[in-house]
Amino acid sequence: MSVEGPGRAWVFGDDVDTDQITPSRFIVSTDPEELADHAFNDLRPEFSANVADGEFVVAGENFGSGSSREHAPLSLLGAGVDGVVAQSFARIFFRNAINLGLPVLICPDADRIDDGDEISIDLDAGTVTNHETGKEYDAEPLPPFLQDLVDGGGLKPYTKRKLGTAE
Repeated sequence: MSVEGPGRAWVFGDDVDTDQITPSRFIVSTDPEELADHAFNDLRPEFSANVADGEFVVAGENFGSGSSREHAPLSLLGAGVDGVVAQSFARIFFRNAINLGLPVLICPDADRIDDGDEISIDLDAGTVTNHETGKEYDAEPLPPFLQDLVDGGGLKPYTKRKLGTAE
């Protein structure tokens, strides 16, 4: 499962914090589908109503700063987002996303992707392909142990399989 896409890119800028991804007034649940209804409500109100399975969030620097709550990546998973590509991530968001099985890639050229472009990501190779322009951008490939967590659906399912307790 190293290649995701192609899917539409929803482009955001720098310093998008977790309260902008999932406003704190809506985090009364940990249900990903319920949280998805409120993803980016204040920043891009049209997102939750229009995002489709298999699409991507693309951002600038410091995506996911702020709170350490897992609700932000959960809301993106619930919305059907296939991955997040950003120039850089807040470390806690990056790790929460991996732990929940949400693919994330650090791509210095993420700012070359326009809103609505069709993109795909290759987590093993560490590339982002923009199918609109034909350009391929280098990204930091996930180390194999993190790739295993993402491929396994996140830390809990991965650990259950390792322990032989998966249902």
